[in-house]
Order: sequence, then C-alpha cells, then structure tokens
Amino acid sequence: MNAIELNHISKKYKEFQVEDVSFTVPKGYITGFIGPNGSGKSTIIRMILDAVRPDEGDIRIFYEPNHKAHLREKIGFVYDTLHIYEDFNLKKAKAFISEVYPSWDDELYQKYVDRFELPERKKLKKFSKGMKMKASLLFALSHRPELIIMDEPTAGLDPIFRRELLDELQNLMINENQSIFFSTHITQDLDQIADHIVFIYKGRLQFQKTIDEIRSKFFLVKGQTNQLDADLKKILKGYKKTSQNFTGLYEGDPSIFEGLEDEFIIEQATLEDIMYYTTRRERAK
Repeated sequence: MNAIELNHISKKYKEFQVEDVSFTVPKGYITGFIGPNGSGKSTIIRMILDAVRPDEGDIRIFYEPNHKAHLREKIGFVYDTLHIYEDFNLKKAKAFISEVYPSWDDELYQKYVDRFELPERKKLKKFSKGMKMKASLLFALSHRPELIIMDEPTAGLDPIFRRELLDELQNLMINENQSIFFSTHITQDLDQIADHIVFIYKGRLQFQKTIDEIRSKFFLVKGQTNQLDADLKKILKGYKKTSQNFTGLYEGDPSIFEGLEDEFIIEQATLEDIMYYTTRRERAK
C-alpha cells in the first residue's frame, strides 16, 4: 500500500518546471526526498499538500485524490520554519491548533513539550530557529497523523537533537506504523534512517530506489587520472579528476572491477556522492 502516489505530475513556471514526475511513498516506511536546491522538491511538496495544483497529472494520498479535505487530518507537516502567529506562545498556539484536529492528543503533546524542552509561555517570535523547528514537529505529531511530510526538518538543529529526531522518526515508523516523507539536503541523515530514496534534479525524476538497492549498485571508483580512458568514462555516471587522480560514480555490478584491485579503489557511495556526481555529469553536458 502507498501513502502517496504521484502520476505524471507536471507544473510549469516562467523559469522552472516539474516535468512528468511519477513516484510512490510506501506506507509504513521512511522515504527520503533528495536533490540540490532548486530541483523542485518544495514545489512537489506543495502540490502533494494541495497548496499548488499541478498543470497535468494526478496525486493521491491513501488512494484518494489529495484535495479531499478530510485527508488533512491524516497529515502532519513539518516545515523549516513555524507558520503560526509569532505573538502566540505554545499554550495559545495549542488551543488554536488542537481544535482543528479531532484526533488531537493532549498527553502526547505534553510528552513532546517535555522531550523537546520547549518553554510553553515564551512567545514564538523569541524562539531560536531550532526551537521553532521543534515546535513545528510538536504540533505535527500531537494529532497522531498517519503520514508525516517533512521539508528540511533538521535545518538549524544542533547535532545532538538531530540525532534524537532521527531516532524518534524511526520509532514512529516502527511502533506507530506511520509513513514519513522526508525532504532534505543533509543526505547523511537519510543514509542512517531511510528505507526508500526519491532523487529529483531540475524538475525531473532521476530515480526511486530502496536504500538496499542503492547500497548494492552505487560505488565510487578511484584511480590515477591516466587510467580514466574513454571506455571507463562511458560507464561512469559522473567523475571528477585532478592532474594525478580521479573519482567517479559507477552504477551496476562491481564485479566488473574484480582482478583490478591493484589499479582501482572501489568504495560504497553515499547519497551525497550519488547526488554530487550525477548532477556533475548533468552540468557537464
């Protein structure tokens, strides 16, 4: 079962477009959404949330058209800032927001207030960026959504809380069977917790794969620059070279390099490596 389905979505703006994008977000898993800034991630999230309508294509949430009003109760949205009147404190914001969601859970709200160490009487405009992100997460989780959509949720957070947040997301997915769609440019976070990855660049889908597929098929190839001949360039998705050495991204069965251990170093690629070398290839065209 899928929590989200995008079917041939297109949206054109004057200087940018999302073109024929299709992917799914499986229910009960963490799906990472990656791509450089300006790739269309936020535009796609706005279309999923029905804040922007696509020019073409169809979006479904739990197999229903995403514009159905009752679906909003099933979604918790965490943005990289806090979209609440900033003269409110947490108590006033909670009084307002809790009325919107029949599934609001006061006990769960208090649990997260304590865990995130948030002051309930301090005005939101005096919160740090990290505190605002925690508050956004607090309100998103306290009505027990079935689907959590996160746009750069770890931006501005200190490393310790980032680690705690990632642990919390894994607990939600495992214990509550919640589905999480996690857009971020900090790909190291997704290396640790994601089950699936959707990669978009310049408004086009590059791939959707499980994290296990990625780990078994993407590798860095390192060697001396004089070894980077035309045949090797053809099988690399992108590469970077200096006067002495090169590093390239290879997708496929690494056994083709067996017996060449004295010539090349083969390492597993991270999501950051994949994004960097793939977009480097695109820029070179």
